[in-house]
Amino acid sequence: MKQFLICSIVLFVFNGIYSKTIEEYQFISGDIIELALSDSTAYQRLGYMCDSFGPRFSGSKNLEKAINWIIKTMKQDGLSNVQGQYVKVPTWIRGKESAVMLQPFKKELNILGIGGSVSTPKGGITSRVVVVKDSLELKKKKKEVRGNIVLFNMPFTSYGETVSYRYKGANLAAEYGAKASLIRSIGDWSMDTPHTGTMKYEENIPKIPHVALTIEDALMIGRIFERGSPVILKLEMKSKMVPDRLSRNVIAEIKGSLYPDEVVVLGGHIDSWDVGQGAHDDGGACVAAWQALNIINTLDLKPKRTMRCVLWTNEENGGRGSKAYVENYINDLDKHTVAIESDNGVFDPKGFGFTGSKKARSIVAEISTLLQPIGAGKITDGGRAADIGPLNDRGVPVMSLKVDNSKYFWYHHTNADTFDKIDFDSFNKCVAAMTVMAFILADLDEPLPR
Repeated sequence: MKQFLICSIVLFVFNGIYSKTIEEYQFISGDIIELALSDSTAYQRLGYMCDSFGPRFSGSKNLEKAINWIIKTMKQDGLSNVQGQYVKVPTWIRGKESAVMLQPFKKELNILGIGGSVSTPKGGITSRVVVVKDSLELKKKKKEVRGNIVLFNMPFTSYGETVSYRYKGANLAAEYGAKASLIRSIGDWSMDTPHTGTMKYEENIPKIPHVALTIEDALMIGRIFERGSPVILKLEMKSKMVPDRLSRNVIAEIKGSLYPDEVVVLGGHIDSWDVGQGAHDDGGACVAAWQALNIINTLDLKPKRTMRCVLWTNEENGGRGSKAYVENYINDLDKHTVAIESDNGVFDPKGFGFTGSKKARSIVAEISTLLQPIGAGKITDGGRAADIGPLNDRGVPVMSLKVDNSKYFWYHHTNADTFDKIDFDSFNKCVAAMTVMAFILADLDEPLPR
């Protein structure tokens, strides 16, 4: 591919660490990108996984069947050290759930209980809805709240800010005597698609049902409330927690040719929520990391360090997989050169976020120039993500694939996160970006400095 070639031979120097010439890595990265963009294997496998196993919620048969298929297929691919490492995961079962607005007119509402929510009492809860924008307005209306249902009708600003009401909204409402709490779904766009996610109950605060409404219904109820008309709603949920069940982190490797004990990790989380198919969150990233190893084998490349694909379990509602990984490899973490995660969907890649030393970042920035042909050459701060955070806490440099996520929260944690939302070219660019970055970091003469 001519666009990947540089005519002059220039030494590729990373802050004094000698490696191949730029021209040599240009050829290698060009071959990786060309194969990644043209091969349909990963795309077809993602589609098969989504359509054959459906949502992969922690503790579900769907997840374990998907893991069985992945392990079997990875072994058929000829990858090394393929295994499932057992992890106990929390298990929440949704059960039947419904919400009906009774006044000012009857309307069935499309809802999703928030993961971990308790059920309603038998017969459900029928009560008036009190609408607030945030915790300050909740406090002002505390006398109205007691014995009623609270709706947090907060506008979406950023995921990090707005998601706090999904996570702790039930506690905030219960402190003032609410019977249940509702939230406007955490997203910037909707077509009657409620978003689920995780939450946490605090000790010594009554546990009340916690539910997401669609953006459309939350806005409607908010408008009715502002006009002074009473909104009466009946909520029924039959959700429950059951004892922890066994799941697995999936491991597969290409052994390093010179430094097999030194490891470059790349991966995503194999579990999803119990709605949709978990295509963007986070099945695409898992298959992309898996495909990265297959591309390296197909091109007969021999990285100096081990490349390890890790598909973590239970990211969505517990983080048990990433914690178990650290525990399993606690004595080897000083040999973990870098950990790369993708968990923002598999849209057009823009580059990587990086958390580590200044010297290491400058090396990563040099490597990223090889990704400019696919628009993925930007390095920014902020490499931490949920499953590599525990590694970074132990000193391991970490990187996150950054993508054009302008549509990510259209699908995130909804029934709409399905395979048809995956664009072939965008997905394969993500595969290419992860493969090039992981391979070169695994192939440096010296490990990435801490």
